[in-house]
Amino acid sequence: MTSGTRYGLGAAITVALLGGALAVGVAGQDNGKLAPGLKVGGVAVGGMTPEQAATAVAQHNPAPQVTVKAADQSWTVPATTLGWSADVQTPVKAAQQYTAQRTLLERFQGMLGQGKAQDFAVKTSVDPAVARATLEKMTGTLGTQPKNGAVAFDSRAMKYVVTVPETPGRKPDPDAAAQAYAANPAQTTLSVPMTTWQASKGGQKLEDLAALGNKLMRPMTVKLNGTNRVGSLGALQLANFYWVKPEGIVLDDKAIKDAFKGMMTYIDEPARNARYAWKDGKYVKVSEKAGRVTDEAAAIDAFKKAIVDPAAKTVIFPSKAAQPEITLANLPDPAGLQLISRGVSTYYHSSPERRINVANAAQKIDGAMVPAGGVFSFLQNLGGISPDNGFVGGLIISGGRTVDGLGGGVCQVSTTTFRALYSAGLPVVERNQHSYRVGYYEPQVGFEAAVYDPGVDLKFKNDTGGPIMLKTINYPRQSRLVVEVWGTVKPQRSVYVSPATILSRTPHPAPKYVVSPKLRPGQVNQVDWAADGYNLYITRTIKDASGTHQDRTSTSYKPWQAVYEVGPGTRMGG
Repeated sequence: MTSGTRYGLGAAITVALLGGALAVGVAGQDNGKLAPGLKVGGVAVGGMTPEQAATAVAQHNPAPQVTVKAADQSWTVPATTLGWSADVQTPVKAAQQYTAQRTLLERFQGMLGQGKAQDFAVKTSVDPAVARATLEKMTGTLGTQPKNGAVAFDSRAMKYVVTVPETPGRKPDPDAAAQAYAANPAQTTLSVPMTTWQASKGGQKLEDLAALGNKLMRPMTVKLNGTNRVGSLGALQLANFYWVKPEGIVLDDKAIKDAFKGMMTYIDEPARNARYAWKDGKYVKVSEKAGRVTDEAAAIDAFKKAIVDPAAKTVIFPSKAAQPEITLANLPDPAGLQLISRGVSTYYHSSPERRINVANAAQKIDGAMVPAGGVFSFLQNLGGISPDNGFVGGLIISGGRTVDGLGGGVCQVSTTTFRALYSAGLPVVERNQHSYRVGYYEPQVGFEAAVYDPGVDLKFKNDTGGPIMLKTINYPRQSRLVVEVWGTVKPQRSVYVSPATILSRTPHPAPKYVVSPKLRPGQVNQVDWAADGYNLYITRTIKDASGTHQDRTSTSYKPWQAVYEVGPGTRMGG
C-alpha cells in the first residue's frame, strides 16, 4: 500500500507538471490573432485577426453626416466629402504590436482570462484642402458683389458731394470653415462665415474723398522762377484738373496739359529777336533781348504735385534761360529784302477804341523778324494784350457774347497777318477762328484768324530758307490795314487761295431782349448783332519745283443771336 500510494502521488505530480508545460507552450505560440481583452475604438477585437479587427472597427466608426450652414442656406453631406477620414489601421497595428510583445506570463494570464484590458483609440482627421474645395462649390453662389458709390460736382452747391452711396458686398470664407473643421473633426455642424467685401478700390470713404476734392478746389498762384511774372488760377479752374473717383483723386492729364500751355504763354518771358522799328521815316534797329521761360518737364511735375496738395496755394515753375535767334550782329539789311506776299483787310465803322488797338497792334508787329526755320508767334511779338502795353477797352467775343473787353481790334491785325503769311505759302502751326462770322473780315469769308491772350495764338513756320520780316502799313483814314512779308530769299513758288466753299448754313436765332436798369423806359440799345451759322473751308494751292500741293483751312461759325438792352417797361414787337 505504501509503495502503491507513493506511485500514485508521483504520477499525479507528473501529470500536473506536464499539463503546465503544455499550457505554457500553447501560451508561447503566436497564432496571428489579437490578444484577448483588447479593444480598438471601443470594439472588442481580442481573438480576431488584424483584418477582421479593422473591418469590425470601421463598421463601428462610420462617417458621420455634417450640416453645413452659410448665410440662410444649409446642406447635410457625408463627412467624407469634406475630407473627413477615420484612421483604423494605425490602432489595429498598435494592438497587433502589443499582442506580439507580450511576456510569457502575460500570454498565460490572457489564456486564463486575466489579461490586461487595453483600448486603442481611433483618430479622425480632416484634409483642409478637400474641405475648402467642397465648401467653395457649395457656397460659390452666395456672395453679393459690392457696388461702388459715386462722387460728383454739384454745380448749384459748387462742391463735390456723394451722389450714390457705396454698398459693400458679402462673400463666404470657405478657407476659414475648412480650417475650423480640420481643428475639430468631431463637429457635425459647420458654419461658413460671411465676410464683408468693401466697395471702394482704395478703401477710402466717399465722404472723405468728397471732402478732399473740395479742399483741392482752391485758388492758386503760379510764378515763374527768376522773374516777376505771376499768374493765377481760380478754384473752378483747378477743379477741372482732377476727378474724384471711388479709387481716389485722379488727375486729368489732358486738361492739365492744355491749361499748362496757356499758363506758359502767360508767364513766360520769351527771348525777343533783334528787329526793325519804323522811326522818322526809316527803319531803325532794335536790339535783341534774352528771356526766361518755363522748364516744361520739371514745371509740369511740380504743378501736378501742387494740384493734389490742399496746402499748396502757390506753385513756382522752374525756369531756364532763352536766347534770341536773331541778334544785331546778324540782322539783315532791310534794303536787301524782297517782297514775298501781302495781306489786306478793312475796318470800316470801327469805334475809336478799336482803331487805337488796331494801330497799336500793327505797330507792335511791324519790323518783327523770324529766323530761317523759326516759328512766328503773334502773341510773342505783340508782347501781351494789357493796358501797360498800350491797349484799351473794345468789343471782343467772350463767353458766347460780344462784350466790352480789353484789346478789341487786335484780331483785325492777326487776321491781316494770317492772310499775308498764308499767301506766302508758309506752313501753318496754329490758327484759330472766331466764334461767328465777323463783318470786318468780309468779303473774304473764313480767311481770318482769332487771337486771345493767353493761349490762343497765331503761328507760322518760316520755310523760305532765310530770315523774314513783317511790315505793317496802317491807313486809318481809309480804315485799311496791310501786312507784308519780306525776306532775304523769295521762294520760287506760286500760291493761290480760293474763295470759301460753303458746306452748310444755319439761320440765326430770334433776337434776345435784356432789361437794363441803366436805360430809360422805351430806350433800346443793340449790343450784339445777328449772324447765320456756316460750315465752310478755303483751299490753298502751292506750285513749286516739286509739284502742286493743296491744303485746306476749315471754319465752323455758330449761328449768332442779336441782343438788345431795353429800358424797364419797354414793350417790343407789334
